[in-house]
Formats: sequence, C-alpha cells, structure tokens
Amino acid sequence: MRFRRTERDDLILIKKWLATPHVARFWNHDTSDEAVERDFGGSIDGTEPCEDFIVLYDEQPIGLIQRYLLSAYPEDLAEIETLLRVPAFAMSIDYFIGDVEMTGRGFGTQMIRNMVESCWVDHPKTDTIIVPVAVANPASWRALLSAGFTQVATGYLKPDNPIDDGQHHLFRIDRPSGR
Repeated sequence: MRFRRTERDDLILIKKWLATPHVARFWNHDTSDEAVERDFGGSIDGTEPCEDFIVLYDEQPIGLIQRYLLSAYPEDLAEIETLLRVPAFAMSIDYFIGDVEMTGRGFGTQMIRNMVESCWVDHPKTDTIIVPVAVANPASWRALLSAGFTQVATGYLKPDNPIDDGQHHLFRIDRPSGR
C-alpha cells in the first residue's frame, strides 16, 4: 500500500467514490463537478492547507486519505476544543475506502497506520493526531483503535450528515518517544 498526492485526473474517481452508498453515508458530500473541484482542487493546487492522497494497493486506487493541521481550520479546532485540549501542532486525518469490494479486509487500518507514520516523518513538529468520528460509524472507529489510537472523548460536534445526532468519538495517537 502506498499514497500518492491527488491530481486533477483523480477528481472523476473521487466523485464516483463519494457517490457510493458506503462513502456517502458518512461523507455526505455534494458530488457535482463544481463541489468536487472546490473541495479537492485546492489540495492539488496548493491553495488549501490539507494534503489529499489517493491510496494505492497493488498500484490500484482503493481510497482517499487526507491530513491537515487542526489549527489550519479554526472553526473545526474550536469545536473539537469544546471536548478536549488540542496541542498546537496536532494533525487530523480523514479517509475512506472508495471501492466497496476492498472494505472489511483491514485496508482501512493499514491505511491509517501508514498515514500516521508518514505524518511523523513529514511533519516533525506534530506530536499528536486527533480524529473525530461519528459514533454511528463503528467501522471507522474500530479501524482507528486497531491502528493504535485511543478513544479520549465523546460528545457533540456538528454532524457531516444531518441524519446523525452529532455524537462523535475523538481518537488520539501520540508520537512515540524517540521519533
């Protein structure tokens, strides 16, 4: 498994993945060309503080993962800080397996583990990764637990999907000492 930065040609695939029921349930994203360009094009162009990656398994794209400093998104940071203190250089990740045939096979856990290692290497000031996940999404939070994260809080955050009640678990992993 490896990551490569998203390219403009990937927007068609991202749009397709966002429309699949298992992704749409928790990402609840507008899949119009304009919305996909707006929300993923900035990472490609370097105008958005988030880094988006296509996840490749045997060189085939299976999903998307993104990472970002929580401080780059002040409104999200303020909301998370209602539930726990966030260190200055804390990062977060968002992810999905786009190909439904690849779900339930441990790829999510591996993808998360690999991205955590990449964050430690590429962002030396980052010592913590905090990930909020809807309580209603046990596949996601189980993958985080399997990847070494610890659940550190539960509470209300504005839901991505209006059918959710806003209850989120927050997961945290800290840089191992000596890394």
